[in-house]
Amino acid sequence: MDIVPNTTHEPSLPALSAQGETASTAAAVQAKTQVEARYMMAMHRPRSLMQFRARLLDACKRPRFAETARYAKPVGGGKVVGWSIRFAEECARSLGNLLVESAVIYDDAGIRILRVMVTDLETNLTYPTDVTVVKTVERSKLKDGQVAIKTRTNSNGRPTYLVEASEDDLLNKQNALISKAIRTAVLRVVPGDILEEALEQVEDTVRNEDAKDPAEKAKKIADAFYGLGVMPDRLEALLGHPLAQVSPAEVTKMRTWITAMKDGDASWGDIEEAFGVETQKQEAAGQPVSAKASALKEKLAQRRAAKQPTEAAADVPSEEAPSREPGEEA
Repeated sequence: MDIVPNTTHEPSLPALSAQGETASTAAAVQAKTQVEARYMMAMHRPRSLMQFRARLLDACKRPRFAETARYAKPVGGGKVVGWSIRFAEECARSLGNLLVESAVIYDDAGIRILRVMVTDLETNLTYPTDVTVVKTVERSKLKDGQVAIKTRTNSNGRPTYLVEASEDDLLNKQNALISKAIRTAVLRVVPGDILEEALEQVEDTVRNEDAKDPAEKAKKIADAFYGLGVMPDRLEALLGHPLAQVSPAEVTKMRTWITAMKDGDASWGDIEEAFGVETQKQEAAGQPVSAKASALKEKLAQRRAAKQPTEAAADVPSEEAPSREPGEEA
């Protein structure tokens, strides 16, 4: 029987190494070409701040956009109010000539570190941020076979379990942290005076819209809370009265809560603890309140005092510094 020689050869290690070097070189050249093309486009089509201002203020006149432009969350015994991720995305679209990048720079079984960068292509100014994603999440209940890494008691006296994050949980957590980092960097590029004008327009749009029918607006917000797992009775317990009796100011306040929850800046438990009616009852009875609640009350009083001159004189604009990333504030 004739023996047919095997003429198929496996590639040698030097050949594989050469192929890898060729692929990496091609990828580097492609990335360089893309970046150069972006800078060239920015040079040929520079932005107009007046056009950006007009676009942003026009967006702030849209009720649905204005309703999601701000968030409020409890942080370190106080309240942080700032611009939402959706608002920062609108700023990036209207401003143009921004390069947004993210890349994994470290990954192990416990954490993943990503570098998020926003570059202004016209000024070559880059804002880098390293984001650490811990591969755990908190759950109020354990699934069958799920093992808790750690257990703590939340503000409602219920157990909260720290468990290993699934792939979906990790992806959601990672995307939320990346979005917050991008928000922080984009807002640093936007001129401060334009942000102040946008704040005035957002507040004016929301105030006029809420004054039309506060009860109807409250129903829509209650539906949105229900979509996040918060029942209307818990919302009424937090407000201290039925939703049918809600005021325009409370509608605005609830909207900032739900924006904070959607952006991942706060949980419902955080909001219950910081904005609940229990503190008001304790103060009315002359009982001591927690340091966290006391600090929050003091901050709110300072904000009200700062806004009184605005309400007295229509020609004086209200000022509230746009929030950066909490801990920086989504």
